[in-house]
Amino acid sequence: MSYVYSKSHNKTVLLYHMVFSIKYRRKVLSESVTATIVRQCVEMEDKYEFNFIEIGCDGDHIHLLVQSKPTKTVSDIVRTIKSITARNVFQYNPEVKKQLWGGEFWSDGYWAVTVGRSGTENVIREYVRNQGYDKYDLLLKREFESDI
Repeated sequence: MSYVYSKSHNKTVLLYHMVFSIKYRRKVLSESVTATIVRQCVEMEDKYEFNFIEIGCDGDHIHLLVQSKPTKTVSDIVRTIKSITARNVFQYNPEVKKQLWGGEFWSDGYWAVTVGRSGTENVIREYVRNQGYDKYDLLLKREFESDI
């Protein structure tokens, strides 16, 4: 479960849904490889100030729901997770290296998207729209079109 990071002047809950693919989309995420990845993720939580809410594996890719502090960039989070998990998978599951002839575990790219804790975009927009100034027409009333 996510929690609120509190500092003297701010409180944050930053959640990211991330997806990493195995190099060459090889289906190497066996039970033992998955266990190695999950174990390493749990071990890195305190040192790197990540909170892994959920981890799901599907043969050739992995889904992560990760919480971090605002000082961590998405690319830093991805780089840290990928490098530590890959090194440990090769160390504890040497058979995987034979299936991935290039010596790399993860593909170069990744998918990352922010996740709302309180609801969807429309729920949050309505919440923000209805805050304060209910007697004044000072609200930003603009309908955005999604590019996605």
